[in-house]
Amino acid sequence: GEIHEGDAILIFVTEDFDTKQQVKHERGEKRNVASVLKLNATRKFYTGIYPYSMMSSIFTPVINEPTLKVSTTSQEWCGHTFSQLNFREEKYQGQMFSYFQQEGDRQFEFDKALLEDEIWNKIRLNPSSLPTGDIHLVPGSMYLRLKHRPFGIESAVASLKEANDPALSDHPLKAYEIKYNDFERTLKITFEAQFPYAIISWEESYPSGYGPGAKPLLTRAVRTHVMNAPYWTQHDVADGRLRAELGMD
Repeated sequence: GEIHEGDAILIFVTEDFDTKQQVKHERGEKRNVASVLKLNATRKFYTGIYPYSMMSSIFTPVINEPTLKVSTTSQEWCGHTFSQLNFREEKYQGQMFSYFQQEGDRQFEFDKALLEDEIWNKIRLNPSSLPTGDIHLVPGSMYLRLKHRPFGIESAVASLKEANDPALSDHPLKAYEIKYNDFERTLKITFEAQFPYAIISWEESYPSGYGPGAKPLLTRAVRTHVMNAPYWTQHDVADGRLRAELGMD
């Protein structure tokens, strides 16, 4: 029931992806290889004395096809959890590993559906492909983790509208908003209307805490820094100076 400040980083990179093993293709013949846009989304914040570190990796083909894989981890001082979705045979096959007794280790599956997690990649690739009106989708895996909800397909209403906020950007903006029907959750992502469709801010609202006394709280994130860089080569001590350019120090 409280607001905790934190930092979020969205790392977008294209790479070759082995669609059979569903891992990054690094060597050998390219028999089952697709080009994907990968998003590594991280969030770090403190709750009192102890830290949370969360990360989702989303692998979406650059052509208009379903996202092939999503993995999400959460670490904090009580323990850690790991979930993964793989798209195979027109279904999403899922795994969940958790230190919580009621969650434990489990496997599950559900029919092909839009994933909230892949919307971020769809915005960067082709925002005109975003569905509007009455839709069905799977809520974001970080939200499901924080609320201890199982994966499943939910109904919602989505809209894509022009937005105007000079404090965020001098460029024309658009906002994609999702409102779930059967539980309190709203997500709005604001991005530049022209290529490369940079994501500028987002807001999400849902009840914080549990029970009838849980009150909706709003999380708002605004982009502060941006960098185009081959980060995978910038791993030396001398490259630590680049952290300041991203506002990380």
